Amino acid sequence: MAEQDLVLVTGGAGYIGSHVVHALRAAGQGCVVIDNLSTGHAGLLPGEVPLVKGDIGDGDLIEAVCRQYGISAAMHFAGSIVVGESVTEPLAYYHNNTCNSRTLIEALLRAGVNRLVFSSTAAVYGAPETVPITESAPLVPVNPYGASKLMTEWMLRDAAFAHGLVPVVLRYFNVAGADPDLRSGQVSRQATHLIKIACQLAVGLRSEMWINGTDYDTPDGTCIRDYIHVSDLATAHVAAVRHLLAGGDALTANCGYGRGFSVREVVAMVEKVAGQSLNVHEGPRRAGDPPELVAAADRLRAALDWQPHHESLEEIVSTALAWERKLLRDGGAA
Repeated sequence: MAEQDLVLVTGGAGYIGSHVVHALRAAGQGCVVIDNLSTGHAGLLPGEVPLVKGDIGDGDLIEAVCRQYGISAAMHFAGSIVVGESVTEPLAYYHNNTCNSRTLIEALLRAGVNRLVFSSTAAVYGAPETVPITESAPLVPVNPYGASKLMTEWMLRDAAFAHGLVPVVLRYFNVAGADPDLRSGQVSRQATHLIKIACQLAVGLRSEMWINGTDYDTPDGTCIRDYIHVSDLATAHVAAVRHLLAGGDALTANCGYGRGFSVREVVAMVEKVAGQSLNVHEGPRRAGDPPELVAAADRLRAALDWQPHHESLEEIVSTALAWERKLLRDGGAA
C-alpha cells in the first residue's frame, strides 16, 4: 500500500472503525474518516487523520469528499448494530444500514471508487444448524439487523456484476477487547456485549449481570460464541484493503478464530483477570439465541494471508478491563 492511495473510512470514529484507522496508520496507509458522531467519538482517532463530520446518507458529500481527497478505496463501518433495538425499530435499521449503504455505494461509483471493504456480521446466518459456520452456509437472518446487512451484501453483489464494484465482505462474529495501548475501545455505557457488561460490573459501573439460559446443549449449559479481538479484526481489514489496492478479486470471509467460549467461561475469565468474584444471576433463555456460533475462519487466513496476534481469551478480557478502568479514570470521556 502507498500513502497516496487514500482510503475513505465511514464510521471511522466508532469502536471498530477507530481501531482500523489506527491499524491503517501503523501500516503506513493514508485515510480520511467520515462520521456523523452520533455514536462515534473524535477522541478515538489519531490527530493527523482528517475527520469529516457528515452522514453516509448524504451522497453529494460522499462524492465530494472522494473527489477532494482522491480516494482509492473505501471501508464502510457506519451503521446501527444493536440486535434488540433492530427488532423494536426495524425501519430505522433498514434506513440506516440498507438505504444509506445504497446511497454510499452509488456515490462511490459516481466518484470512480470501485473498491470497498464492507463491515458485515455473522447475524446474516441466523441460527445455523451446522457449526463451525462456513461462508456457504444458508443466509437466513432472524432479526432486522442481520437482514439489513444481508440486503447490503446483495446490493454489493449486484453492483459488482453491473458496475464493476469489487467488494470484500467481512462477516464479524463477536468482537471484543480494546487497543492494547488504550488509544481506543468501546465507549458506550449502554453495552449489549457480554465481555463489556462483565467488565463494567468488575469496575463498579453495574451492580449485577445475568446469564440468559443455562440449559443449552453445550458442555456447561450456556451459549458458546467465537470472540475475536478488535485489534486482530482491524488488521484483517488492513489486509483486505491491501488486497483490493493490489488488484485483488471480490471476497466474502468470516472474521473469527474458529473456536468458542461459553458464557460461564467468559465470566470466569473476567473474575480471574479482575481478581474478584462477580454478582452473577441465572435467568431464562433469550428468544433467538443459538446455542453455538463459531466461525469457520480458514478463508480469511488463506485469502488475505492474515494471522491473529491477540487470540487468547485472557488478553481479550484484560484489554477490555483495562479500557473500562481508563474510562472510569477519565470520567467516561474518549
